[in-house]
Amino acid sequence: MTAETHGKTAAHKENPVIKLALELGPLLVFFFANSYGERLAKAYPPLASLGGPIFIATGLFMAATVLSLVVSKIVMGKLPIMPLVSGVVVLAFGGLSIWLQNETFIKMKPTIINTLFGVVLLGGLLFGRSLLGYVFNSAFQLDDEGWTKLTWRWGFFFLFLAVLNEVVWRGADAHFLPDAKAADDFWVTFKVWGTMPITFLFTLSQMPLIMKHQVEAKDD
Repeated sequence: MTAETHGKTAAHKENPVIKLALELGPLLVFFFANSYGERLAKAYPPLASLGGPIFIATGLFMAATVLSLVVSKIVMGKLPIMPLVSGVVVLAFGGLSIWLQNETFIKMKPTIINTLFGVVLLGGLLFGRSLLGYVFNSAFQLDDEGWTKLTWRWGFFFLFLAVLNEVVWRGADAHFLPDAKAADDFWVTFKVWGTMPITFLFTLSQMPLIMKHQVEAKDD
């Protein structure tokens, strides 16, 4: 089944507002929990057992991610592939960060996720498969040329985000040394307020291609 066929046979269209809220909600929880971690620890002492602010934020991020997946399943009746895979990595790397008290694992999570999706998309094209529709559970339909071009672009964009994440968190660690809290805050801020706008702008830049190659869905 091609990505185009998958798009045409999707069970139902997703509500974009709900989808956006489910994807951004855990990130916002992560940002604010890191910013107010010390206050949260004082207000809710059990959270202090997780460690410093970045670890409290990680724990709440994991909980928010699970909640987001549960709500997605209940409201939409399915678990989209991308949030599901990302959620598994969040739980694995977040759990390691808290257990070992080493924030490196949660900082590498975006690198692992973006590399994984980039390699899957580009690797699929090498075997003549455009997998973008599966990754995004796409609600729009494109012709084969459109899917191929869009998949190439997103594949390289995912790899760009992976490299960017490594540069930012490692650069912040080196720049703010020995102030680990400042480095953590810089990375968390960039992850939420830097990566999101970059991704949003990249998505908007693909609209001309999508409009050019979009095809009408055929009713079964």
